[in-house]
Amino acid sequence: QVRLVESGGGSVQAGDGLTLSCEISGGAVDRLTVAWFRQNPGTQREFVAAWTEGTGGTSRKSDSVRDRFVLSRDYNKNSLLLHMMQLKVEDSATYFCAATQRRELGLGVGDYSYWGQGTQVTVSS
Repeated sequence: QVRLVESGGGSVQAGDGLTLSCEISGGAVDRLTVAWFRQNPGTQREFVAAWTEGTGGTSRKSDSVRDRFVLSRDYNKNSLLLHMMQLKVEDSATYFCAATQRRELGLGVGDYSYWGQGTQVTVSS
């Protein structure tokens, strides 16, 4: 059973950066497609970024974060990191890590079988 644990959330000022970590157990980070979603109360969970090792490693990011967020893998800790830079107030949300054993970079909640509990990111102006 794959288990995901997020960490690294917090409260920051607009323009600051944060790095979120998704630590994976029960599966190797290079054998899963791993994604980040975010959600605010009363809204749908929104795709942020995803990565898969297939064909040498590919990633995908939403247009709203494309130039500010970067994905990286920590193979020693079996983790996927989300480096968030130039944070905006609208980036505030609970960020969730998700994973699937499929190799497609899915954009929907239904594309992922495993979910973490989430970590809160609050950006103030």
